[in-house]
Amino acid sequence: MKISLSWLKEYVPYSGTVEELDALLTRAGLEVASIETRGADFPNVVVAQILESNPHPNADRLSVCRVDDGSGHPRQIVCGAKNYKVGDKVPLALPGAVLPGDFKIKVGKLRGVESEGMLCSAKELLLAADADGLLILSPETEVGSPISKVFPPETVFEIEITSNRPDWLSHVGIAREISANTDLALAVPEITPPATHEDAAAARIDDLTGCLFYTVRRIRGVKIGPSPEWLVRRLESLGLRSINNVVDITNYVMMELGQPLHAFDAAKVSGGMVVRRALPSEAFRALDGRDYSLRTSDLVIADASRALALAGVMGGEESGVTEATTDILLESAYFDPPTVRATARGLDLSSDSSYRFERGVNPAGVLPASARATQLILELAGGTADESVVAAGKLPPLEWSVALRYERCRDLLGIALTNEEIDAPLLKLGLEKNFGDGESATWRVPAFRGDLGRDVDLIEEVIRLVGIERIAGKVTGGPAQTSAADAAYDAAMDVRRTLSGIGYSEARTSTLVAKPPGDDFLAVRNPLGEEQSALRTSMLGGLFSALRRNLNCGAESVRLFEVGRLFANADEEEVPSLALIATGPRSPRTWRDAESGAIDLFELRGVIEALAPKVKFVKIEDARFGLALEVRIGDFVAGIAGQLSPAAARELDARAPVVAAELRLDAVQAAWLAARTFVPSPKFPAITRDIAALLPRALGFGEVERVVREAREPLLAGLAPFDIFTDDSGMKLAADRKSLAFSLTFRSPERTLTADEVNAACDRLRGRLREQLGIEFRE
Repeated sequence: MKISLSWLKEYVPYSGTVEELDALLTRAGLEVASIETRGADFPNVVVAQILESNPHPNADRLSVCRVDDGSGHPRQIVCGAKNYKVGDKVPLALPGAVLPGDFKIKVGKLRGVESEGMLCSAKELLLAADADGLLILSPETEVGSPISKVFPPETVFEIEITSNRPDWLSHVGIAREISANTDLALAVPEITPPATHEDAAAARIDDLTGCLFYTVRRIRGVKIGPSPEWLVRRLESLGLRSINNVVDITNYVMMELGQPLHAFDAAKVSGGMVVRRALPSEAFRALDGRDYSLRTSDLVIADASRALALAGVMGGEESGVTEATTDILLESAYFDPPTVRATARGLDLSSDSSYRFERGVNPAGVLPASARATQLILELAGGTADESVVAAGKLPPLEWSVALRYERCRDLLGIALTNEEIDAPLLKLGLEKNFGDGESATWRVPAFRGDLGRDVDLIEEVIRLVGIERIAGKVTGGPAQTSAADAAYDAAMDVRRTLSGIGYSEARTSTLVAKPPGDDFLAVRNPLGEEQSALRTSMLGGLFSALRRNLNCGAESVRLFEVGRLFANADEEEVPSLALIATGPRSPRTWRDAESGAIDLFELRGVIEALAPKVKFVKIEDARFGLALEVRIGDFVAGIAGQLSPAAARELDARAPVVAAELRLDAVQAAWLAARTFVPSPKFPAITRDIAALLPRALGFGEVERVVREAREPLLAGLAPFDIFTDDSGMKLAADRKSLAFSLTFRSPERTLTADEVNAACDRLRGRLREQLGIEFRE
């Protein structure tokens, strides 16, 4: 709901800043969604009247205008708009004005003709999102007056209202809340409810469940026309479009008091008004121009021949007020909230009226709202109103009593409040104290506070106004020591964050799967179906399905991981695990790098090493992979990693290699925690040596790395292979041999190394490799 600050100040003399009001409303329980400042506060922009307009001598689409800006000296303005006529009043930006976008106005020439300013559109003054031509002002606007006087700055609050507080759905309701929280006097319009009488021929209710109380008042001899400027601006500040003076007044009263109203053209009503349920498939055209086929549960306002309006939702196009209307029937009613809600939801038709009726309007405001609208209609549209209002039905209770024990209030809040401190907030909110004996009191609740029905409701209002900050914080328990479960959770979150940083997305797949081959699984006793008859023994199946879905949806590169549990029919029934899967290019294609290469097994190895730095890989055979590696952390087998065969990748609709891994999460976490150390950035340069070696073809680089690492050379900082060469023909190299080139990086944290130190370390490592693996070195 939107609230105008200037409108609000008519009911409560608030003088604080916008920020302070924002804080006050939030403290009172209203959520301020946004604050918007509207208006046209631009210095050197004034109202001007067009005195004459002539074609531009050098441009067909431009005109040369003489305008009166109130200074006594007409100005010459070159203009490109076509929607004006001589005598119109429009905004004029004088030289020196600065419009939005830092657009500075100065005297200049357009196609050879001097222009002493610029005539403005609504868009250029931020008064509309779009505009076609100049902003034409009211003929009554004073020439020379600042545009800020015509469109004064307006602050509008967008407020989210909870469903239990329909009394906040009006400016008076918000003003009442501000008054209660600030002790400022509340000044609401003095409205005398009109007299009522029953006339079944004029208005009756056939469904008292959907409508409890219905009134209609005839006003004769009205003159329909445009609304005055103040009314148009007030409605537009809240996002409401001006229709005509009568319709605008009904909207104005709704925003002022919270009671929706509707005006019918009396000439278009045949017979009396009847509140009834819709006939089967009854047709209805609403004011939004759409046709609706009504259900028998929908409540309508009808005459003798047809439905005229959807009760509490929207009026009908056929009975609406137009320029030809002379007599109107002004409706004000109390409709059943669930009935209005069902109609609005069922027809997918919501409105400002239904928004209020669904939550329950103030039953005591039905007649005052009718009187307020009648007063404004007689002022702005003329006419004569019937002395008495035709009424049907009966209003719900307009007040009720709630008992409150003072000691219960103190016990529930936990703070020592005096009886007077408890009474004061309730009196500010409009409740009346009927009885009090020092121990308890009975409070009469006004009709607009339908949410107050129990003593705890009153206690909540007391602390809301007293300030919840008065309740002292208490520590109800001491901090608990970190447990193994806490450590495991933290480590799992570290794994998740690391993988997310690398570029992987977390997936969640079902733990219920189809029964796998064999009997090493746990079956579900009462499965929903065959596809959910067992607990999973691997997460790779679910990730394979997720990978296929992502590829079929157009994803080029997919990197997924899942943290979860595997289940087995063994001593260790539940095993925390981590699964990864990836395919596609390493990075998106760009004009700088059309082909980045595909994700491969070496990238997967790097991801695993980022989680467990001291991991080892041993080649094995596994039916699930075309190339499989056993992942070892120390001597413990932590899982498996590999690349799917081309046939298996095609079954997943993958056009690039697919790599995957499944690891025990507890082993990864242990390695993660053990390896998590922090070292300072190096201060001294590194020295690299490249080594070329001949070794058996079956000997993997992992063995070379193992021997080098076990040497524990203190200056060694890293090693990495950069070239492998084999020759199946045996012409350049024996078929059972391969050439391996790798680099050794040396660094000292204390000094710059000498070439002799590095050469000596290389010699020691060569000797160790030659001794343990029989490697030959090429110099």
